[in-house]
Amino acid sequence: MTWQQVLLSCLSAIVLLSMLREGTSASVGSPQAAGEAAQEGVKQKIFMQESDASNFLKRRSKRSPKSRDEVNAENRQKLRADELRREYYEEQRNEFENFVEEQKDEQEERSREAVEQWRQWHYDGLYPSYLYNRHHI
Repeated sequence: MTWQQVLLSCLSAIVLLSMLREGTSASVGSPQAAGEAAQEGVKQKIFMQESDASNFLKRRSKRSPKSRDEVNAENRQKLRADELRREYYEEQRNEFENFVEEQKDEQEERSREAVEQWRQWHYDGLYPSYLYNRHHI
């Protein structure tokens, strides 16, 4: 784009924005009326009518039975929590079992190496070695 096209597009955007701003302020009326109307709209979104609020609180008292949907939703939440707990503990148990197995394998390897070193040290040239071939009288 040339600099003339850029300048022309910027000027047209500025004119368009200024026209839109004047159009909205003219359609609403005075700025105070517009602010008050906006506040009323916000109040209506936040607060509900008194009758609606009392009906909302009276909908179900503490002693009234829960609806089937409420019971089902609570049961689903409990089942999901149980499943997550079960998965967590299963994962912990598997990690511990793997750790114990690795420790046991390392211990077996160390003891096997020690036995092998002992056999090499005490080997007397006979096969099978003399110590394991003794006949006790």
